[in-house]
Amino acid sequence: MISKKDLSQMVFEAVEKNGGAATIIDVAKYLWANYERDLHSSGNLFFTWQYDMRWAAQSLRDTGMFRPANVSPRGVWEIAV
Repeated sequence: MISKKDLSQMVFEAVEKNGGAATIIDVAKYLWANYERDLHSSGNLFFTWQYDMRWAAQSLRDTGMFRPANVSPRGVWEIAV
């Protein structure tokens, strides 16, 4: 069962596997392809995971793991190097 706390790690993994930069859609597709079963069994998170993954990405930006929105292309999450 996945929790909201797990989403940050999953989002980071998705961006990393995509070469260090990924669109929101790329991340959503990766999470669905790799965690569909877990998402289905995650209770209410199943209904909110796409919204919650955006907050997870913002948290990664806030901690410096992702580049700030003002230096990344619109709609792209990038790992800070």
